Amino acid sequence: MKPHSANARPGRELPVQDKPCEWDMGECRTDLLPLLGELGRISSEGSDLAGILRVLLELMQRHLKVARGMVTLRDPESGRIFVQQGCGLSEEEEASGSLAHGEDIVAQVVDSGRTVLLPGEAGSQSFLCVPIRRDRKVLGAIVAERHYANRQMLELDAEILAILAATTAQAVELHLQEHVRKVALEDENRRLRSALQSRFKPSNIIGNSRPLQEVYGLIEKVTRSRTTVLILGENGVGKELVASAIHYNSSSAEGPFVKFNCAALPESVIESELFGHERGAFTGAATQRRGRFEAADGGTIFLDEVGELSLAMQAKLLRVLQEKSFERVGGNVTHQVDLRILAATNRDLRAMVEQGRFREDLYYRLNVFPITVPPLRERGSDVATLAEHFVARFSGEMGVTVERISAPAMSMLMCYHWPGNVRELENVIERAVILCEDAVIEPHHLPPSLQTPAVSESPSAGGILDVRLRQAEHEMIVEALKRHKGNMTEAATHLGLTRRILGLRMARHNLNYKDFR
Repeated sequence: MKPHSANARPGRELPVQDKPCEWDMGECRTDLLPLLGELGRISSEGSDLAGILRVLLELMQRHLKVARGMVTLRDPESGRIFVQQGCGLSEEEEASGSLAHGEDIVAQVVDSGRTVLLPGEAGSQSFLCVPIRRDRKVLGAIVAERHYANRQMLELDAEILAILAATTAQAVELHLQEHVRKVALEDENRRLRSALQSRFKPSNIIGNSRPLQEVYGLIEKVTRSRTTVLILGENGVGKELVASAIHYNSSSAEGPFVKFNCAALPESVIESELFGHERGAFTGAATQRRGRFEAADGGTIFLDEVGELSLAMQAKLLRVLQEKSFERVGGNVTHQVDLRILAATNRDLRAMVEQGRFREDLYYRLNVFPITVPPLRERGSDVATLAEHFVARFSGEMGVTVERISAPAMSMLMCYHWPGNVRELENVIERAVILCEDAVIEPHHLPPSLQTPAVSESPSAGGILDVRLRQAEHEMIVEALKRHKGNMTEAATHLGLTRRILGLRMARHNLNYKDFR
């Protein structure tokens, strides 16, 4: 069978006297005209495409007596042709949105914009396919299959399908434009989600709690400049890691990163360490020596425990901050350096200024861009993340197999106040890995400071049973929240509770679902 291209023009109405009726072709199409008008009205009112195509296919089934009909559209982005809506389709076609047969013909019609008629032979069904046009664009095609007794009826139905295509073309175009916008929005949402997931996070810092996310945001901002940064926080929170993150994500990352602990050396040595000395500057100075500032030229110097410097050293540090210049001990040659200064302290420098123990001018020079690292007790779920990280690290270093931390042990870790912060947690996990024998860290592997205090047997304390039941309830709730990543509805279902009851029991144990996300 060779395809026949019909010359039907969309919108052309046959003269009344030319309209075939049942006595000359076996079927009548005059009762279709009011329904075509109704379809035109629905399309012009801007109804949704699904409703319009439902009416169109109903017309094709009821009045054109098609055995199989469909409307195919072409994706404006990918060019893929798919079945938008159909009748008499197989389950496979319904599920896949593609034609089981006739795909090549439909593609030919959509590409050329010309109608194709394939008359049936030896009792087989004829195949009609007309393009859906809008101006010069071909948006898709209408497909119909049925038995025809004569060629004239086939061609008349091709004319009618062309009218249907013209009637629905505007609605199809609006639908495809909306599809393009929707795809663009979905792509943008995916891009934004991806950007959010991969937003700046220093690779050397473990944790994703909200307080730490705020620190990440500040680090990202300050890496774009060479501003002096003052890093504040308790001992053991990871101030040095923040300093490293600032340096290695800045434009000076290729330069040196020099660290100096201002509390580690006696004052008589600090000046020589920072600024260097000339030969013979003091007893034992047998050779000239470059100091830390010269070593950091072109990069970053990190001054840890800056609050421990004496007032005399503070004055010399102030000059370097202001002028980026200094002289070595025993020398009179001024050396210029191009570097960034990062300072850290666990002290309240503002209070030290008021007490006269820290220079006010130096404080303001250092405090250009302060970053406060939160203590571990304020970082919620980071305790679990860090604990699992340390388990993996130490088990690898020691060559032992430790697979996980049990729920009761993790509960103890989550409830502890961690005065020594991350450094204390690291030491606790290292000890637990050493003691662990069955691949799971249990409560008895943790140090006494984390163990549950001895339970009083007095009536006022509720008795041992009540306390043990509270402990068991706490552990089960923590385990459920961990398993379901803080989803209270799923955790409540897991525990056989209502969401309200779970909320009340969580409040009793001072638990927050956000800490488990």
